[in-house]
Amino acid sequence: QVQLVESGGGLVQAGGSLRLSCAASGLTFSSYIMGWFRQAPGKEREFVAAISRRGGSTYYADSVKGRFTISRDNAKNTVYLQMNSLKPEDTAVYYCAAAMRGVITASPYDYDYWGQGTQVTVSS
Repeated sequence: QVQLVESGGGLVQAGGSLRLSCAASGLTFSSYIMGWFRQAPGKEREFVAAISRRGGSTYYADSVKGRFTISRDNAKNTVYLQMNSLKPEDTAVYYCAAAMRGVITASPYDYDYWGQGTQVTVSS
């Protein structure tokens, strides 16, 4: 079955960096658009970033543009999220997701598979 497993979360001070990874199995990874979402306590899940099947196109939420970078390695079936200049408001559980159809999308309803999430906590 399809599995998406996130790793790399943790506790970091404001201004610091973290790199999240999401390892995929059970699917043809290069056929999927990959995205990162996050959910803070008491808030709805929100889009963070997405990347096209071959990695040539990326799309970011305004709140992370210029600070976060999404990338993928299709040979390793892995998508990454490099997070720099972290802020306390970036604190959330971060999820990776895979979408088979269409083009890069920020809508969570377009994604077919989800990981279990990894906690990112940014202290002030």
